[in-house]
Amino acid sequence: MRYAYYTLAFVVVLLISVMGFRGMKATQPPIEVFPDMDHQAKYKPQAESKFFADARADRPMPAGTVPYGRGTGVEPGRDFHDPAFLRADDFRYAGKAADGSFARGFPVPVTKELLQRGQGRYAIYCAPCHGALGDGNGITKPYGMLAAATYHDDRLRGMAEGEIFNTITNGKNTMLSYADKLSPDDRWAVVAYVRALQRARHATIADVPADQRGGLK
Repeated sequence: MRYAYYTLAFVVVLLISVMGFRGMKATQPPIEVFPDMDHQAKYKPQAESKFFADARADRPMPAGTVPYGRGTGVEPGRDFHDPAFLRADDFRYAGKAADGSFARGFPVPVTKELLQRGQGRYAIYCAPCHGALGDGNGITKPYGMLAAATYHDDRLRGMAEGEIFNTITNGKNTMLSYADKLSPDDRWAVVAYVRALQRARHATIADVPADQRGGLK
């Protein structure tokens, strides 16, 4: 019987411990056995600082400071990521000419490396709908999705490169924007590869270097 009293007493103490002190404010800070870096020697945004005369932890930019990024994706030794903050070149970053129309041509050198990069990005993001050959026969077509445009249509063959870049950037109709997946230079790489697909579709023997024509059938 006494075990029942012990059990009852334990339950009462437990309830009081858990529920009885809820809502009460502690007068002492909790004991920190493992601080886990809760207290660090750092300044928080817009915090005060006794080190500087104006008492501000946030420091103003030095005069003449401009945003600066790294990597363009086309020069040797660079990667294809472009976190540059200052994008004043409308041709490169918006596909626009000086008069506001869509620009023709490329703002970056069209090299073998650029085409290879474009081929890889195209295979990941474009081929599922537009097809590996750019003819609109992607893997999504048999599943009843809306037919994607073929790049070999005369309208798209005559479209300015800047407009294709703009479509990749902002999307069109049922195609969503790929700006969050492809950097500006990656988008130009895809545009260059699209142009390669278009030219390959209508290529002639004259487009093949003379020293490589022997292997053609």
